[in-house]
Amino acid sequence: MGTGGVRLGMARAYSVDLRERAVHALLTGMSLAEAASIFAVSESTLSRWKHLVVTGQSLIPKPRPGRPRLVPPADEEALRQQVAAAPDATLDMHRAMWAQTHGVLLSNPTMSRELARLDLPLKRSR
Repeated sequence: MGTGGVRLGMARAYSVDLRERAVHALLTGMSLAEAASIFAVSESTLSRWKHLVVTGQSLIPKPRPGRPRLVPPADEEALRQQVAAAPDATLDMHRAMWAQTHGVLLSNPTMSRELARLDLPLKRSR
């Protein structure tokens, strides 16, 4: 990505190993600009990591804010199987099936987003 790059979507947090190697490089004399180029991390991120280490704080990524997904990653395969078993079902039918099997009634937009995120086609009823 490099410095000044734009991230789209939900990217994973940088690994603790990368954070430690980058901070070690800074603490042993590497410049922010050089470290940013080598580790493909912004200078502001590197400064923040260095500050955490210098002040005795952990480099372990903090939990991301927001509520948990209504279809957690562990249930993605179940949703795939549901769509495979009922390929002609409408969005409302899939919502009802999901509520019956998982006890969670999803809104139309949420079910639609989940299906799109998993690249599952949904036939539209006309």
